Amino acid sequence: MKIFRGFHHPDIASACALTIGNFDGVHRGHQAMLALLNNEAAHRGVPSCVLTFEPHPRDYFAGARQRPELAPARIGTLRDKLDELRRCGVQQTVVLPFNERLASQPPQMFIEDVLVRGLGARYVLVGDDFRFGAQRAGDYAMLDGAGRSQGFEVARMNSYEVHGLRVSSSAVREALAAGRMEDAARLLGRPYAISGHVVHGRKLGRELGASREGAGDGFRTLNLRFSHWKPAAGGIFVVRVHGLAAEPLPGVANLGVRPSLDPRDVNGGRVLLETHCLDWPRDLGAEGAYGKIVRVELLHKLHDELKYDSFDALTRGIARDCDDARAYFSASTHAETRRQTTRDRI
Repeated sequence: MKIFRGFHHPDIASACALTIGNFDGVHRGHQAMLALLNNEAAHRGVPSCVLTFEPHPRDYFAGARQRPELAPARIGTLRDKLDELRRCGVQQTVVLPFNERLASQPPQMFIEDVLVRGLGARYVLVGDDFRFGAQRAGDYAMLDGAGRSQGFEVARMNSYEVHGLRVSSSAVREALAAGRMEDAARLLGRPYAISGHVVHGRKLGRELGASREGAGDGFRTLNLRFSHWKPAAGGIFVVRVHGLAAEPLPGVANLGVRPSLDPRDVNGGRVLLETHCLDWPRDLGAEGAYGKIVRVELLHKLHDELKYDSFDALTRGIARDCDDARAYFSASTHAETRRQTTRDRI
């Protein structure tokens, strides 16, 4: 998949089949839309293209009005969104900076400047609630009329439902905020995950368990930065880590701002996903994970972030979380064994 910041690039496709949206989470509704887009693109002999925005338009307006509470919680980072779009077979993604100029652009100018001249849209697929342009004045009828006069086809896709529930980014956010990770996975069509480069921290995790007999490296963690201040999920989770070994590694992770750490934390104030693998790969050594790209699946929420009054209390808390994570994986293994036994009997 080719990725462009803006559309003024010499190697961007001269024509495309296009869909437009924020695609936060790339949930099952998005996936159905992208499958249709890919089919229509192949039928016309042009690449499929997603036009998305960074920051999220609601982020921009929340900042402009100095009302951060209006910003939506972010399901995924831009990296994760692009990875999922690639996985869905999209051939080209254009990330358009959402700024004052775009926010104030009349809808007809957006059609002419972005869709026609910028992207050469031959086919435009939108959702049933699509609005665009300054004051959200543009709607499907306006887009369809412009398509008739300017030579591109416009189609609209109805909401996607699972067991009568409308699949939307809002529904995914609600599930994640409530810690309902299985519900989020059903809406997403996969376990909720965060990926990124492993970055350095204070290496405090190695010290936390050092006083315990046989603790070795203590609670070594993989640190991933979540590049938005307001993640949709937060707390302590049972996780599975991909990218460090041939098989996924079980672990426990903290997603948040780490209230028990001191101000010397080099990532202080940033949202961080700190993951402790229950079994650290020996071949990585002490420093072998830094710089690697890993993907962490958040499978089950244990509890919200807690503020401990001492490092000893924090150490005991992490140890309990690790025990609970091991119990979760053990129960999952037993449940899968029973299901397999039942299938074999059938």
